[in-house]
Amino acid sequence: MAAPKRPNFLVVVADDLGFSDTSPYGGEIYTPNLQKLSDGGIRMTNFHTAPACSPTRSMLMSGTDHHIAGLGQMAEHMRQDPKVFEGRPGYEGYLNFRVAALPEVLRDAGYLNIMSGKWHLGMKQEQSPFGRGFHKAFSFLAGSGNHFNYEPQFDDPKYKLPWRGQLWMDGDKYIDRKTEIPSDFYSTTYATERLLGFLKGRTEIEKNQPFFAYLAYLAPHWPLQAPRERSDKYKGFYNEGPTALSEKRVKRLIELGLVPADVVPAKPEGLVGKEWDELSEQDRAESSRKMEVYAAMVEMIDEGVGQVVDYLSSTGELDNTFITFISDNGAEGLMMEALQVMGDGTTMNDIIQTYYDNSLQNIGERDSFVWYGPRWASAATAPSRGWKVWPTEGGIRCPCIVRYPGFAKAPANAITHKFTTVMDIYPTMLELAGIKAPEGTFHGREIVPVRGKSWVAHLTSGDYEATEVHDEEYHVHGWELVNLRAIRRGNWKAVWMHEPRGRGEWELYNVKKDPGELVDLAKAEPDIMKEMIGHWETYYAETGMFEIPFQFGVAKA
Repeated sequence: MAAPKRPNFLVVVADDLGFSDTSPYGGEIYTPNLQKLSDGGIRMTNFHTAPACSPTRSMLMSGTDHHIAGLGQMAEHMRQDPKVFEGRPGYEGYLNFRVAALPEVLRDAGYLNIMSGKWHLGMKQEQSPFGRGFHKAFSFLAGSGNHFNYEPQFDDPKYKLPWRGQLWMDGDKYIDRKTEIPSDFYSTTYATERLLGFLKGRTEIEKNQPFFAYLAYLAPHWPLQAPRERSDKYKGFYNEGPTALSEKRVKRLIELGLVPADVVPAKPEGLVGKEWDELSEQDRAESSRKMEVYAAMVEMIDEGVGQVVDYLSSTGELDNTFITFISDNGAEGLMMEALQVMGDGTTMNDIIQTYYDNSLQNIGERDSFVWYGPRWASAATAPSRGWKVWPTEGGIRCPCIVRYPGFAKAPANAITHKFTTVMDIYPTMLELAGIKAPEGTFHGREIVPVRGKSWVAHLTSGDYEATEVHDEEYHVHGWELVNLRAIRRGNWKAVWMHEPRGRGEWELYNVKKDPGELVDLAKAEPDIMKEMIGHWETYYAETGMFEIPFQFGVAKA
């Protein structure tokens, strides 16, 4: 009798999706396919990523901390003073070769690896998806881009933009975005089409291989763009403003049992601008329109996920496929990764004024370039504090849905509140595939150990109260990006942020009792605060961090 085929893997990453944007997490956006996945799977409420995009993706692909895996800071931000980072292990600006990349390990074990979408882990061929273990890949290498492939600034010699002609790859070849990408391109639909094409185009030999499919959408990352017929469905949905949206979503999160009934939500912080009722009618109309377009982008992600799941169901492969759907960080309140396509702030503003039309009637079109700002982002991360890049929960606590029939004991509409991280996905997949994580050396190079921990024992138990992944009382986990810092041990979490996000001193929170991180206990619990600083110093040393002699511009807002 033939041995059963090893499980397939489908990992879907949404870019800058908020915690409560989708219906499984209390959102009003039409996401029936994610709801179906959730109904037959498991929702995580305490799943954590890095504070931003490429660091999270490096952790997903390596199973270790991003300061070790090569994205100690985002490549875009290290350009503020590149010499500071030269020769620093862990700050290469790409997924380095001290880690055994997940697709490399799966490839060696006989898996067929396919990818479609955003990579953001290296711009050179040897750093690309093909270079790191994917057999077939259609990839966007940078951090952000126009969803309709409208990039007029690349044709203007006035602007000095890095990687001008090397943003897209098909397999191991750079492609011309003008001649080799279809004229009706839209990032979400095309990423889905290419992944489905890889699946449908498998040879008979490949059909007998287990597969790892990585679908990494560019959406709903800015610029906020979507087909008008889709965004018009949401006309009027957001006319009450972000505070009203936050209140509705938190109420629904409580009803779903995803947050405590007595939760006190955080308020928007930082440079958040005017209250809704202080805006002019025109400003409110433009702001709500941005959110309508954003909602359409999320709906189209859901549609793409549904198409892939339906295909796997039609081939009989669905119930042998481990599926996880995540966001890479909290919702985006600012502009984080514009350098590779739009240059610095001055250049970006000039490009927008020259080539884009952000008038109300044009918001969401191919030649508009807008983002929705910190108040809508705060609504999407509520009841947590902050948003993308913040080391508070709003920047790092993200949706995560898991579906795998092998977790047969999971109850219907299952929820786990146990602490998990994006680093855990790597060892989870390897355990399900029966693969031992490489140690010591890999393909002749020295590698670092995996820091994540498998979810398999927890998720197969069926009892998500009595079991856990990481020790819920003593496990220590840290975060740092652009000099904003946090360290957590059990339910205790210490946060350090400079102005305007913090006070330039350590704050202390009990995140179980106070998930909004509102009551600073640093002075009331000096012994715990001292302990947490000690944990931070250990984490700092273990991960190879160093003192960066300047403030990052992106952290000043």
